Amino acid sequence: MGKVYLIGAGPGDPELLTVKAARILASADIVLHDALVTPQVLALVSAKARVIDVGKRCGKKLLTQEEINAYLVHASTVAEVVVRLKSGDPLVFGRAGEEIEALQNAGVEFEIVPGITSALAAAAAARVSLTDRRFASQVLFTTAHRKGGAMALDWARAITSDTTVAIYMPGSAYAELANALVENGIDPQTPCVIVSRAAQDSQQVLRTDIADLVNLRGVEAPALLIVGRVAQSEAESVTKDIWKQLRDIAAQDEQPIT
Repeated sequence: MGKVYLIGAGPGDPELLTVKAARILASADIVLHDALVTPQVLALVSAKARVIDVGKRCGKKLLTQEEINAYLVHASTVAEVVVRLKSGDPLVFGRAGEEIEALQNAGVEFEIVPGITSALAAAAAARVSLTDRRFASQVLFTTAHRKGGAMALDWARAITSDTTVAIYMPGSAYAELANALVENGIDPQTPCVIVSRAAQDSQQVLRTDIADLVNLRGVEAPALLIVGRVAQSEAESVTKDIWKQLRDIAAQDEQPIT
């Protein structure tokens, strides 16, 4: 039997792949990839490999998850190097758990090669420190939708004023999402940043707050929403720091700053 590799393709820029991921792709016999894996990453796949798109677009699946699981097991019996290529990191909202279970139950050897997950790529694109010690003491990775399409917004206990929330797959219903965030205790004036197609040539970074999020339209998928005080604009952050320093100096000199 061959070996199956669950590989994280990262956000789309092939230069952000791990060296190990690139090496395995170059020697692969069969590659099953998600719809969000970019052509630039797929160009690194061995020319001899059979490349199969198993992703979903607009809710339409080419294969069910159960069929993908079965194909991975079957592929390991006819090929030496089988790759399941997932955008981002395979262990973060990548359904890797179901594939791992299927491979374990079938006795198939497998290995997980991590990749850069969307939250980190989006934060880098927006120049946001997710754990800026001045504003955040924890980070919550979540998704706007769960299996079956239900809104996954039961966060009231997890979210505090010093929590950075990274929301994967926010969808297009930003008004509904904004209302749900407010209902879960998020201040409407909380800054947020939406990053579309992080680390790709078509990357977009949009800054707003929860109150104005309801008016957002036309953001291209894939996108990620970062909510929290760390998401305030770079200029605003620098300005606040400067004024705080000036006020501290003025307080020491007992001179008002206006």
